Amino acid sequence: MLLKVKALHLLAGRPIAILHEETARYLNLHVGERVKIKRYGKKREIVAPVNLTGGETILKRDEIALSQEIIHELSLKSREIIEISPSLKPLSVEYIHKKLDGQTLTFTEIYSIISDVVNNKLTEAEVAFFVSSVYLQGMNFDEVASMTKSMVKTGHQVKFEKPIVIDKHSIGGVEGNRTTPLVVSIIASAIDQLKLKAVMPKTSSRAITSAAGTADVIETITKVNFSIKDIKNIVKKTNACLVWGGSLGLAPADDKIIQIERILSLDPEAQLLASILSKKLSVNATHVLIDISYGKGAKMKNRIEAERLKHKFEQIAKKINLNILVTLTSGSEPVGNGIGANLEIRDVLSVLQQEENRPIDLENRSLFLATKLLSFVTGMSEKETKIITKGILISGEAYKKFEDIVKAQGGSLANIENKVRLGKFKQDIKSKKEGTLKEISNRNLARIARLAGSPADRGSGIYLHKHLNDKIKRNQTLFTIYAETRAKLNHAKTIAERVFPIIIE
Repeated sequence: MLLKVKALHLLAGRPIAILHEETARYLNLHVGERVKIKRYGKKREIVAPVNLTGGETILKRDEIALSQEIIHELSLKSREIIEISPSLKPLSVEYIHKKLDGQTLTFTEIYSIISDVVNNKLTEAEVAFFVSSVYLQGMNFDEVASMTKSMVKTGHQVKFEKPIVIDKHSIGGVEGNRTTPLVVSIIASAIDQLKLKAVMPKTSSRAITSAAGTADVIETITKVNFSIKDIKNIVKKTNACLVWGGSLGLAPADDKIIQIERILSLDPEAQLLASILSKKLSVNATHVLIDISYGKGAKMKNRIEAERLKHKFEQIAKKINLNILVTLTSGSEPVGNGIGANLEIRDVLSVLQQEENRPIDLENRSLFLATKLLSFVTGMSEKETKIITKGILISGEAYKKFEDIVKAQGGSLANIENKVRLGKFKQDIKSKKEGTLKEISNRNLARIARLAGSPADRGSGIYLHKHLNDKIKRNQTLFTIYAETRAKLNHAKTIAERVFPIIIE
């Protein structure tokens, strides 16, 4: 059937087609079913789920409204004639049913599902069933390896000139854990010092449930959104980069699946493993450090769970020929003092500049990871690499390298106080009794910081004045909430008093 395009400037995040209900009835189409869409006389087509509208206030019977994703992909103009036809349900839906029944999937079946996710051939409901099936039935090592490889094959890959490509990833769940900028700066400087034929192109994510992601934090002082060509140029200048990975098309199925996971509040372990490892394969990493934090409030509740996940990472890495080192670190409390984009970059700069009141826990963790990673890459003992990494940090070489990376990405550390200003409204949360600080909830602090405006309001968040096992006096400030508006501050304060995230005994 031929229809005229009506531009509604609809940004849906995925292809969507809206038909008049009588047009849909004529084609025997129902809500959620699919249509193939192509420019009249052309071969390239897109499959999209159908939504309907009645009357003729929005659409006439000979019109179709398309999301901007389709308009852009097919280079369509308003009133242009396009051709649509019903699309059959993809075979991958049968494979999703198979997984729901608890059966094992082959590489071909998993690749079919992942490919259809990337090409928007599956509806949100079908992707949700896939996520649910993986959550309920799990996946064996071969299935996770197949999903990892499928995610890589259906996206872009980046190749760098140097033979050694270094990467790191923390599995998350710990607020303020901004080790990445520090580790990247130290390792990139060590590459210069030791004349290694290596690079460390670090792609990071934005916040999903936390107060800020690494990309959000770095964006306070420089750009993070680049093309693959731009990233190669940045890495060529500095041996490293600190960029957002969301726009690069690396393992794009992962991003689409995560959107559904967020709606369902599900985080299947198999998806976590495939998500992390596929991104590392996509940049052709040769040496990858995976940091798993464990403790009350972290993703892994205890060391036993962390060891189990470590074993899974190692087994799957063998199957996909990826060289990894897995470390286990404490996640019982936030790392550093700041929670929120500007607050966290202040912590990072404080460590790089070796200020007297810098967060020592963030410094020590970053040095630990950098030392492990450098030893992993070079084969030197950890005793030797510890001397190198600490020397690079203390001497200011890591700060200089960080500044070089920021400049290469179009930013500057000049006038830094104005760039990382804190919200003009603040509220101290004080202790109601004296004792010892026994517990800090990462999850509740993240919730409070997000209610205060993080990560959208960069100056909002939380500054922690106290940490685990500190002696606390009555009426002493435990943490300070910052916000850009009085309303957000009051809301965050109300929740802070309700879910009080710090326990004193």
